[in-house]
Amino acid sequence: MSNRILLSGTPLCSSVLQSRAITAENQKGEKGQGGKEMDGRKGLPCLWNLKKDQVYTFADIEGPGMIRHIWITVQNTGPLKMRNLILRFYWDDQETPSVEVPLSDFFGISHGRTVPYESAFITMPEGRGFNCYFPMPFAKRAKLTVCNETGKDVGMFFYQVDYTVGDEVDKECPYFHAQFRRDLNTTLKEDYVILDGVKGKGRYLGVNFGLVDRFAGKNVWWGEGEVKMYIDGDTDYPTICGTGAEDYFGSGWGLINQFATKELGAPIIDGKYVSCYRFHVRDPIYFNEDIKVTIQQLGNDGRIESADPNGPLSEFIKKGEYKKEHESGNFERVDDVCSTVYWYQTLPTIPFGKFPDKALRSAGIVKKDEKEKEVNSY
Repeated sequence: MSNRILLSGTPLCSSVLQSRAITAENQKGEKGQGGKEMDGRKGLPCLWNLKKDQVYTFADIEGPGMIRHIWITVQNTGPLKMRNLILRFYWDDQETPSVEVPLSDFFGISHGRTVPYESAFITMPEGRGFNCYFPMPFAKRAKLTVCNETGKDVGMFFYQVDYTVGDEVDKECPYFHAQFRRDLNTTLKEDYVILDGVKGKGRYLGVNFGLVDRFAGKNVWWGEGEVKMYIDGDTDYPTICGTGAEDYFGSGWGLINQFATKELGAPIIDGKYVSCYRFHVRDPIYFNEDIKVTIQQLGNDGRIESADPNGPLSEFIKKGEYKKEHESGNFERVDDVCSTVYWYQTLPTIPFGKFPDKALRSAGIVKKDEKEKEVNSY
């Protein structure tokens, strides 16, 4: 009976599944082949130097199996470095990646930042070790790569991929996906798209969402925008629509303080930099045909007179970044936003749109007092 008892969702014991781990020393996860280098005295703990433009395959596993845990850490951190080490995961010999995300964004924090926090699937102990526990099943093959797009050698890259082999993975099994997007200047009255282009059956798992607030210091609120989910053929109007950004991320009446819980949080509330996340664990979002997820760019200034072309927000009005059409505190705004969305879907993966280039990924994420840290992070 013990194999029917679950410990954190896994069997207490199993005669079918085999546990394996891939590291720099045991790159194939072979049985009885770990810890051999330098007479077993920690001879190869990492990839010693991830070189400029190098694509390094840190796991290549034959299925069927399931990745259970990924741990990564790198030598020093800085926003530009973390935003330009790109993870790409491929399932079952597909040519297009099902995961394409910068390193720290994949582990739940926007803007190339690293902060201590814990959520249901991702932890960042001390802001230095990056862990994820997304179950990642695969039938034939799993290939995990990191690409150094920083323009420099970045030094040591530590990793461990913990997985099982022998898992039952049928044709109806949904596979893990994650995608990064950024828009430096959203369009007035056009919702920012978190996820689209998905066909098949699956589950929307959640998102980490980042904002660089150009209105910071102007005594206005950025997050009145509703999160919308268009499910299984929805067109003009969504099936699920929230009440505002901070509400979707679990708080209310604005986001004032940092917080992190298992399923929702805001690990960064730092001047103009905001990073929030939401995971739908106990409130699952299923789809059987397709799904699209968006968020409005709506703010609130609480003052009708703010729309005055000569008022406190005149610079944004002149640049076309502020527009008020109704007699309320809400206004349309242009924002700099990014997102990493997580979901499961049946294969095949429809190729993602163009991945944001280095200039787009990197713009405006280094604060003035961080420039020295950035230089010393390589």
